[in-house]
Amino acid sequence: MESVLITGANRGIGLELTRCFAGAGWRVHACCRDPREARDLGKLAEGSKGAVSLHALEVTDEAAIGKLASSLRGEPLDILINNAGIAGRKAATFGATDSKAWAETFAVNSIAPMHMAEAFLPNLLKGQRKTIATISSRMGSIAENGGGSYAYRASKAAVNMVMKGLSVELKSKGFIAVSLHPGWVRTDMGGAGAPIAPADSAAKLFEVITGLKAADSGKFLNYDGSAIPW
Repeated sequence: MESVLITGANRGIGLELTRCFAGAGWRVHACCRDPREARDLGKLAEGSKGAVSLHALEVTDEAAIGKLASSLRGEPLDILINNAGIAGRKAATFGATDSKAWAETFAVNSIAPMHMAEAFLPNLLKGQRKTIATISSRMGSIAENGGGSYAYRASKAAVNMVMKGLSVELKSKGFIAVSLHPGWVRTDMGGAGAPIAPADSAAKLFEVITGLKAADSGKFLNYDGSAIPW
């Protein structure tokens, strides 16, 4: 049975990705800050016949990442999906950026995916797919920058650089590392007016992630598989 670890799995895209992978017969390690509060994820796990395991994880806590990695030591992992992210709205507007909010946005969106890749490298080396996929955003594209949302845009551009770096450094080990734009999705972050349902985005992302080839490593891809300019 192939396996995947997903951060931010308690709602939105993360929850729907968990549903997609579990429905396709995958072993899913679903992570969120407090599984006790993740009712929908809990119901999904209860009905999965053991396919979905819940793990408490604050992605900005290096000790927590290390603890989870230790608990899964020796277990093969085919795909790591860094889905957890925040909008950084308090550090969005020129002239009113908040340093603490800016740092928090980078901690979650840019630094945590790197720490996750480092911590779970041994598990991924034991897996067949050796894939690291990070849910980024088209707003991290420098070429398409429309202004505003400074911390969020910068954090996503930064994590795109992280993923590109991993694609180069881990190439000799057979790894695939990509950044993915999920579309404008109706989530707490995307807002109620977004045109794409979380389930629709997740279904497309599932197809892209499970269909990745070595030649895709280092790319920035839309949820439909098309390339996005850096």
